[in-house]
Amino acid sequence: MPSTPEPEDGASRPLLADQRELESQDANPAYDGTAPPTTAPARDGGTFTKNLGALEAFAIVISIVIGSGIFTSPGSIDTNVPSPGAALVVWLIGGVLAWTGASTMAELGTAIPGEGGVQPYLQYIFGDVFGFLAAWTWIVAVMPATLAILSIVFVESIYSSIGVTDQAGRIEHKLFSILILVVISVANSISTKASTRLNNFFVVTKFVTIAAVVIAGIVVIVLQSADPERDIGGRDWFNKPWFGNREVTNPDGSKTDWDGLGEWEILGHYSAALYGALWAYSGWDKAIYVSAELRSPARQLPLAINTAIPTIVLCFITANAAYYILLPWDVVSTTDSVAVTAITRLLGRGFGIVAAILICLVVAGSLLGNSFVAGRMAVAAANMNWLPRLFASVGRIGIKPSAEEGTESSDDAAAPPQTVKSDAPINAIILSAILSALYILLGNFRALLTFNGLGEYSFFFLTVLGAIVLRFREPGLRRPYKPFILVPVIFAVVSGFVVIRGAFFEPVLALVVIVVWIIGLGFYYARKRLAARRVE
Repeated sequence: MPSTPEPEDGASRPLLADQRELESQDANPAYDGTAPPTTAPARDGGTFTKNLGALEAFAIVISIVIGSGIFTSPGSIDTNVPSPGAALVVWLIGGVLAWTGASTMAELGTAIPGEGGVQPYLQYIFGDVFGFLAAWTWIVAVMPATLAILSIVFVESIYSSIGVTDQAGRIEHKLFSILILVVISVANSISTKASTRLNNFFVVTKFVTIAAVVIAGIVVIVLQSADPERDIGGRDWFNKPWFGNREVTNPDGSKTDWDGLGEWEILGHYSAALYGALWAYSGWDKAIYVSAELRSPARQLPLAINTAIPTIVLCFITANAAYYILLPWDVVSTTDSVAVTAITRLLGRGFGIVAAILICLVVAGSLLGNSFVAGRMAVAAANMNWLPRLFASVGRIGIKPSAEEGTESSDDAAAPPQTVKSDAPINAIILSAILSALYILLGNFRALLTFNGLGEYSFFFLTVLGAIVLRFREPGLRRPYKPFILVPVIFAVVSGFVVIRGAFFEPVLALVVIVVWIIGLGFYYARKRLAARRVE
């Protein structure tokens, strides 16, 4: 994405500074706003070790964004488009949208450094209540829905490998998904070091799985072209037009006749398809997290984003083209584990089980990482006094009376090394697991996908809109990375439309999101009043 260069000192300065610097700026009336505000909470030493380059940042962005979505979203996208060609266009649009969003987040991250996702940006631009609502939505809705989706994907990948592709709503499947969620939550409560060490292994499995799907598709093309009468793969790719309207088979067995839909209905279907693509690309907003460890962040972070995102888009489009080559098109629209289904159909159940294992490893990595992040989000919100202090406690279930803390500290000091306590936010992880289990029981994969998109992209829209507002409200704010104004405008317009149209298309899910916000606002103001009374 094009950008406007800024002075070189911005390229090498630390992006995560101590909160005390911001406080001193607020206290100084002579502060003219030419230096960037810094909103990151204090850390050990105030900054990370800056030892990464653009290549390492590229690999980290790749590992964050490529998750389970590429193996699960194709079905939800295909159901909502008239043709495979249109589905590939949706994948391209989703990638471009993620690219514009990531570029805008890079601008905000270099101007308003901070942790907690979009929360510090919204807090700085629009005020404390917007920062709270963003944190609340992520903790109560977005992250639990994400964990629920991943748990469902894990289980359905296993069932797909043995030929069961349409039983995700059965209570046995839901309970199995909850069991997987509990196992991952327990693992995160015991040790987070082991899960972080597995990151490189999980990245390799992602690329191996995508490569296997693409290579299988190429082999089918070669064999089918050499012998047009040979029955291999889906054959629809060989016999039907890629951009012609067709009758789409839905997961419940019903049919969608695209020739009979009105314009408004068509727009609704496309917005739902875009949600599926955006789920697959989810994680692009977290690219800014690597900036603190880059040697020249304002130069290397944009370079990493502007090379990693196109690479991801290429991987996703080629993999989806391969799915349409490997499977009959009506199968693509009815399965939520398309990769396993494709490999099983082409090479048999044994290879399907291998594919399921690879995808389960990918999903397990995503579950571990998202559960880790969800717990830390709750801790950060509790430290901001947005949630009860119970969720800021680490290493224990519940919270001990403050009177016992001193005794506990002295006991800990005398304890032998082998009795070191866990540093995991167990209470926060339990909260996240309980909410995720409720979503598994009450929802399904595709409903949760839309629910997740509505909650997440509402605040992405506000954040990027805030970046545009800051361009005019604080033109003197130093921005080491500054994309052309059209970049955030494109993201704001498209994401705003997707949220609004998705709300009309799925009013019940939109109402649930609004109820979450209303409850959050009530919780926020109740805690403020309680805090005010304690002060009095």
